[in-house]
Amino acid sequence: MTKIFSLVIILSSLFVSASADVRLPAIIGSHMVLQQQSDVKLWGWSSPAEGITISTSWDTTTYKITATNGATWSTTIKTPAAGGPYTITIKGNNEIILNDVLIGEVWVCSGQSNMEWSGDQNLPQSIAEAPNATNKAIRLFYVPKSTSNNPQDDVSAKWVVCNPEDMKHFSAIGYFFGKKINANTKFPVGMINSNWGGTPAEVWTPSEIVQADAALKAAASKITPLAWWPNIEGVAYNAMIYPLVNFKIAGAIWYQGESNVSAHNTYKKLFTSMIDGWRNAWKNDFPFYFVQIAPFNYSDEHINAAYLRESQTQSALHPKVGMVVVSDLVDNVKDIHPVEKQLVASRLANYALAETYGVKGLAYKSPVYASHQIEKGKIRVSFDNVPTVLISRGGSPTEFYVAGADNKFFPATAKIDGKTVVVSSKEVKDPVAVRFSFNNTAISNLFSAEGLPVNLFRTDK
Repeated sequence: MTKIFSLVIILSSLFVSASADVRLPAIIGSHMVLQQQSDVKLWGWSSPAEGITISTSWDTTTYKITATNGATWSTTIKTPAAGGPYTITIKGNNEIILNDVLIGEVWVCSGQSNMEWSGDQNLPQSIAEAPNATNKAIRLFYVPKSTSNNPQDDVSAKWVVCNPEDMKHFSAIGYFFGKKINANTKFPVGMINSNWGGTPAEVWTPSEIVQADAALKAAASKITPLAWWPNIEGVAYNAMIYPLVNFKIAGAIWYQGESNVSAHNTYKKLFTSMIDGWRNAWKNDFPFYFVQIAPFNYSDEHINAAYLRESQTQSALHPKVGMVVVSDLVDNVKDIHPVEKQLVASRLANYALAETYGVKGLAYKSPVYASHQIEKGKIRVSFDNVPTVLISRGGSPTEFYVAGADNKFFPATAKIDGKTVVVSSKEVKDPVAVRFSFNNTAISNLFSAEGLPVNLFRTDK
């Protein structure tokens, strides 16, 4: 009896000792980047009511906390201006020392395959860049593909210092974006890669948002199940975004929409609701910059993708949201994955540098339709975001169409007049409406003098 009692005591002691260790989520680790000049959250697990102290090498403050009866703990610490490397020491029953921690700017890059594309898909730009990708000021965190019907509290990943091998597997757009932000601000940059090729926006949106809206719920129910990616609302958000929401970020970049072309009529509501859902979860109205989908020969009536781009254009009016147009960065409209990714990333980075970091003198917004007026058988179109003048490459502007009262559109002749374009057609004596690049595959030659393509538009509804 005494031997049995002793064995129970020993086993109980071992169990208590093992369960008492302080643990951290994967997003908090050595080599991470913490958002600068912020109150950032640290959290984890331990024994119930365990006393925990946290200290950092950038100041003399000691943070003391007590774990909850649910065996969790959290606290906020203040970060200094960009710099490092630093250490963070966390002591409870055990001691954890986080080494090589940088303070800087943290961005999430998410979406579907055009954001995911990397050297893993033999992307030439990733492969060419890899030998030059050793950079201690850039840190990478790659969230693996996963789904869950319920919000999760952790992921299986780790922070790494940017190096040729890990960079090859990382989002090309995410990497090149981070590289340009670092080069222009000199701040360390942490990039969190959380994306999945083919995924519709519904799977990245908290399920309660979709379920609470009849139109979004109906659209979600029509998503065709496929073998390569999930189709149930919220499941990627639960497993690949929600575990990150306690981690302070500077903002997010996004490239997605190809899988929502057939549901374009609800995309604006879905997309802006998703953005709001993320911001609510983070408790932070962070900037959100995204890429408009590129021209591609979809198998439909040749206009659904234009409707989707129109919805994206409308979404860009949402607070602290910005869109880059990439209609000129396509060399094959039969390939849904344009190989040019570095310039896409550069445009996203320019948007962030101008809007988030206050860099002056950057041309970062594509010209967009502002208004039009009818002038004796012609239509004059005015644009916003034209700092100087409009230009066309390789001849007169293309992809303009006009219609009369019968709403039948014909190709139009277009002439640039400073910041405006005057369009007309011999087929339409009295034009009332104009469209520009309003189809799936349009690649126009109309730009601002600063080199940004003019966004598609239509004046008819």
